[in-house]
Order: sequence, then C-alpha cells, then structure tokens
Amino acid sequence: MSPAHARQAPGPQYTQPPVSQAEQPAPGPRYTQPQVPHQPQDSGGPAPQGPAQAGPGRQGAQAPQPGRLLQYRFDGPEDAPVLVIGPSLGTTWHMWDRQIPELSQHWRIFRYDLPGHGGAPAYPAAAVTDLADRLLATLDSVGVQRFGYAGCSIGGAVGADLALRHPHRVAALALVAASPRFGTADEFRQRGVIVRSNGLEPIARTSPERWFTPGFAAAQPAIVEWAVQMVRTTDPGCYIASCEALAAFDIRTELPRIGVPTLVLVGAEDKVTGPAEARTLVAGIPDARLALVPSASHLAPVEQPAAVTDLLLMHFSTAWQDTQASIPVPPSPGFSAPFAPVVPVAEISAAADLPDVSPTGRNDRYDQGMKVRREVLGDAHVDGATAASDGFTDDFQELLTRYAWGEIWSREGLDRKARSCVALTAVVASGHLGGLAQHVRAALRNGLTPVEIKEVLLQTAVYCGIPAAGAAFEIAQSVIQEETTPPA
Repeated sequence: MSPAHARQAPGPQYTQPPVSQAEQPAPGPRYTQPQVPHQPQDSGGPAPQGPAQAGPGRQGAQAPQPGRLLQYRFDGPEDAPVLVIGPSLGTTWHMWDRQIPELSQHWRIFRYDLPGHGGAPAYPAAAVTDLADRLLATLDSVGVQRFGYAGCSIGGAVGADLALRHPHRVAALALVAASPRFGTADEFRQRGVIVRSNGLEPIARTSPERWFTPGFAAAQPAIVEWAVQMVRTTDPGCYIASCEALAAFDIRTELPRIGVPTLVLVGAEDKVTGPAEARTLVAGIPDARLALVPSASHLAPVEQPAAVTDLLLMHFSTAWQDTQASIPVPPSPGFSAPFAPVVPVAEISAAADLPDVSPTGRNDRYDQGMKVRREVLGDAHVDGATAASDGFTDDFQELLTRYAWGEIWSREGLDRKARSCVALTAVVASGHLGGLAQHVRAALRNGLTPVEIKEVLLQTAVYCGIPAAGAAFEIAQSVIQEETTPPA
C-alpha cells in the first residue's frame, strides 16, 4: 500500500486519490475464481459455483456456473482469522484501501466487489439474500467457514442478512452507514428508472453530495473525481438490480434475531443512512453499540479513515473474543489520541421506537397483492388510494388488491415487463386513458424503457386507432419526461 493510503490525522485526508481501477491494486492476490472448491457446510446444496471455469481442486468438483461466485481479494497473513469487508453501492473494494494496512496486521482481510462493480462479471443480483448466498459460496470455495464481517451500506445489508440466516458463520458484525430499511422502495426504483433511461452519469454526478460532507468534497477534488469514476465504470444493469435489492430490503421486525456482537457505525453528517437509522439498528439488535464519527458522511471509511479503522480494530478485537475464543486475536488497541472523542457510545432506545410493520392479518392473497401492488405502482400511489377509501369503497380496494394484484399480477406465467405491455395496450384499447399515467409509471418501474413503451403505443395505433394512440402518446410523453429527468 502506498504512503498515500496510510492512516492520517483529521483534516485533508488525501494528497491523491486511492488506487483506482485503472491503476495497480494494493499488494495481495486478486481472484475471480475459486482456488479450492469446497462443499458448503450449512446448506446441504450443490457445490459452489463461480464466474469462470473451475479452479484446481478435489476430484469430482463441479464446474462453477457463471455469476455464482463474486470477485474478491485477500490481504494479510494466511493463518490469521478472516475478516470479510463489503462495499457500498456504486463503489469497489478500494473504498476500504486505507483500512487495510492496520486491519491486515491482525486479520486475513477478504474484500469483494458487487456484481458489475470494479470490473467484476456483470451477473445482476436483485435481492440482498442473493448477494449473501453468492458471498457464502465464494467463501466456501476458499475454505472460509467462520469470519467477522464489516460492510458499508448495501454491504452492511449483506452482513445483517448473513447474521440472520447463517448466525453460526458470523463471529462479530459491523454495520457501517447501514439501515434496517434503506429509504423507501419508491426512491430506489425511481433511481433504477433514471439509470435505465439515462445511464449512470446522473448518479455519478450527484454521488459526491450523498457520500461526502461539503467541506471534504471542496478540499479533496481528487477524491471526489475518484468516487465519480467508480460509479461511471459500474455496469448499469447490475446497479439497477442492486437498487431493486435495496428497495425490497426490510428487516425491521427481525432485528432482535441478530445474535452476534454488533457495532453500528455512522457518519454524524450522513444524510443517506444517518444517526436515526443507526439508532433504530441499535434499538433492535440485542448486543449492539453505536459509534458516531464526527465530520463524516455516508462513506465514512474514505472521509475519516483513521477513526473508522480504530473503531473496527477495537470492536473486532474485543467482540471476537466472546464468540471465537479458540482463535487468537490481538489485544484491544484502544483509540489513537486524535480520535479519542469517537469512542463508541451505546445509545439504546426503547424497543417501542421500532416502526410498526406487523402483518395485516388478512389472507395470503391480499398480503401478496399489496406487496406486488406497491412494488409496481409505488407506495405514494397506493397510500393515496387507500387513504381516500371509505366504507363505500373499502371492499372494492380489497377486491382490487386481492384479485388483480394477488391473483393475476402475482402469477408466474408472464414477467412484469410483459404484463405492463398488456396493461398499456388494454388501457388504450378500452379508452380508459385516465389510468394510463399510472401504468406508464408502472411500466418504467417494471423495466420497460421509453423506447419500448413507444413501440407498444405504436402497436396500439394499428389495432386501436390513431386518435386513441395519439392521446396515449401525449400522456405517456409527459409521464416519461417527469420520471426519467435526473434531479438537478
């Protein structure tokens, strides 16, 4: 690791950006396929699969399927306990470069890239559970069974999922800039519409204001440009799939089942997943403590690397002793003098503060229908429709949710893109153009591009008539402009 990546005191953190993907990576081997195929011990399923051909291994090992394994690298002593570190959406494993020199003195650091990020093979994963399963398959392929885990943003979501579904694999957990639910599903699906229509440039251009404090961004333009380039080089399809994964992620009611010692670390000025979300995690996880990092936003490991490093060193050095006593760990290093105020502070609020997301208690078709209805039409539309309902229309709203969305839209015979094509055509053919705008929005959320919507409406012109199609084009044009225009 070059001197530019060493720990530094507060203030301007870099004289040059961290190693970019166009430069040489930090010392240590970089892998894109397994070295030793290994049968998973917890799932009883088939041998793990990988992105390329099977590596050398035991006789009879299965060749990995494309996309099953993640791109990864190791740093640190081969005989040390393994600490897995996960990236945030739109970044690569290089976001952790400045933590590696110290962490790798004590642990074998395993970093990975999300699909389509950092030059990794572009096999989209539209669910956090899918990402976690791929990560476990990759760890199995190199013989890693038990590990500590630290992840930022979506990387934190992966760690929380592992702690919930595979608690025997996780020795200790650190959730950085994480949340039990990341904003609203509408926000992330809208971001997917923007990327599908405009590419990643609008997201790249606005990333610095989400990731860094204004003072840091102004003082470190080289770091800002490095961060923007990470987003620009991401595969758009994989970015959209990750947005879908975050849109569907919600573990608010499951937090009490996370049974490993957990550090919840957040930048004090994080506007994406800030202190409020961090306190919700701490309130719900039985063995959790909160660390607020001053003068840091969403990418705290980049903006305040020394503080984050000290926090991770202390947490994993102490928490690991309780869960993995058979593996030697270094003594707790404490905090370096400049960062003494950043000692983790437990701010545990009452469990009653957790949001009420209890099941409706209705039949499964209704619950499934409400889930699909919200995913397709958006929370804002569904909330407006249900809020406007009264004793006269309640039964119709229930019928609509249970039958149209729980029965028909939930069937597996057509995917949602195909169903949107049918819905657009049917609305135009029936002349019910009052509902066309919401179906155009739904079509964009379901993956149709403006060009594909145009083709559907051109087809309706042939079979439904020019006047109907002309009115439909006018409505659709307005909706598409509104939905696909990037924020200023």
